[in-house]
Amino acid sequence: MRTLSGIQPSGEFHIGNYFGMISQMLRAQEKEDVFIFLANYHALTSVFDGKKLSDQTKNAAIDLIALGIDPTRACFWAQSDVKEVLELYWILSQYAPMGLLERAHSYKDKIAKGLSPSHGLFSYPVLMAADILLYDTDVVPVGRDQIQHVEIARDIAIKFNNACGGSLLTLPEFRVEEDVAVIPGVDGAKMSKSYSNTIDIFLDRKSLEKRIKQIVTAPIALELPKEWKGDTVFGLCALFLDENGQEELKRRYERGGEGHGHFKAYLLDLIWSRFASARAAREKLRNDPQKVSDLLSAGAKKAGLIAAEKMRHVREAVGIYNF
Repeated sequence: MRTLSGIQPSGEFHIGNYFGMISQMLRAQEKEDVFIFLANYHALTSVFDGKKLSDQTKNAAIDLIALGIDPTRACFWAQSDVKEVLELYWILSQYAPMGLLERAHSYKDKIAKGLSPSHGLFSYPVLMAADILLYDTDVVPVGRDQIQHVEIARDIAIKFNNACGGSLLTLPEFRVEEDVAVIPGVDGAKMSKSYSNTIDIFLDRKSLEKRIKQIVTAPIALELPKEWKGDTVFGLCALFLDENGQEELKRRYERGGEGHGHFKAYLLDLIWSRFASARAAREKLRNDPQKVSDLLSAGAKKAGLIAAEKMRHVREAVGIYNF
């Protein structure tokens, strides 16, 4: 079974990225055929500084490897290193009804947040469909808010297959881990760079502490019990805890005697401890950029061979001649 996921190098990775996608891929690479790409073409919809995007792409590669993505097990590459994805994007655009794209929640949400309504932003789901369909992907791990993009990819693939009289494009399925489907940011809304409410993984301890202190909590007296249901700090702590740890934290909330400041300090310790080894690995990789470049090149070569073969059949199906 082939599992594919992409992540934009549009800024620092945060807790939502880790539990929403990265941790799923870490588990998948142990037992599945895993493909992971840095979606730098997608990032063009929000990053308009060329040097910044280039630097962020390199840093994202370093950070993902530091967090445990293993390029010897997973196929790991930068989206822009396999040009066939853009060719398939254009071909699939002919099978993507306007109404389908107009219903995309992500486009509406981003416009509502002030992003310019560009063609790139509007056709984003078609490029995502190309990312998925180019590699015969079986499963795409996503957060709940991204399910629609996989459904759009399926709709486009079905329309293409019907038009071309075959089953050339594999119909992907989505995978959602319900307990981490939506991860709250410091304001209680979904954690997202677009909302500026993230907790970044690789902040120094002082900056991390400052960010955690910004989490919005209810003003309740120290001695009184606290409600853990719906509490952002509890929800974030729970991501790092097993069932026993979560039950103990619930008891701390319910018995009173501790304020939200105590729970925020606990969250700080959980985050700092979880990513200690990743911080050390990150420093080593930053001092060896050639190693990272070589790993990406190897991944792009593997992905490129698959993409080239798939596009040979797609071109034949739609009548783009091959001499």
